[in-house]
Amino acid sequence: MECSNLVIAGWTGRDEAQLKKHIMELAEIGVKPPKTTPIFYRVSASLITFSSSIQVSGTDTSGEVEFVLLSKPDGLWVTVGSDHTDRKAETIGVSLSKQLCEKPIAKDAWKYDEVKPHWDKLVLRSWADGKLYQEGPVTAMRSPEDLMGRHPLKAGWAMFCGTLAAKGGIRPADVFRMELEDPVRKKKLAHEYRIHVLPVEG
Repeated sequence: MECSNLVIAGWTGRDEAQLKKHIMELAEIGVKPPKTTPIFYRVSASLITFSSSIQVSGTDTSGEVEFVLLSKPDGLWVTVGSDHTDRKAETIGVSLSKQLCEKPIAKDAWKYDEVKPHWDKLVLRSWADGKLYQEGPVTAMRSPEDLMGRHPLKAGWAMFCGTLAAKGGIRPADVFRMELEDPVRKKKLAHEYRIHVLPVEG
């Protein structure tokens, strides 16, 4: 898919307690609370990648699993991706931090209409260096209809739709693996990528 515009939806949690927990997680590392929930950040579409490795500046980045909506000429598709983010830059500005890292996504995707009837059964998971890092239902986040009702997607647009709290707190990893499981159809979308840290010289 050729993506012309990329939207990163943040603070999309339906559960107020979990949303506050994630806000507190980030507050612990100096990130200011959002002005609205949800909020829609715009970043360069060129950041989307199918690569199995990315390069980052410094050791302060980390991945986070999300379901990703892809608006194509033939309709809406869903896949799994990682909103890899520079946590140090996040304390300066969230939009800046989102722009600094590539956003790996799986090469495969499902037509949204195929999973919409049992959407609430889908599960997101991620692993940081082989250890379970995030796990929870897609219903932890607002529905695709809710998000697109607030920020419509034209053909060629993509939207990352929010993430789950990290088990044991936000932290970097050398290898990040993620999956979106459909237990009803017994299918999974998965992707794994390695993070190569570049030295910071100034």
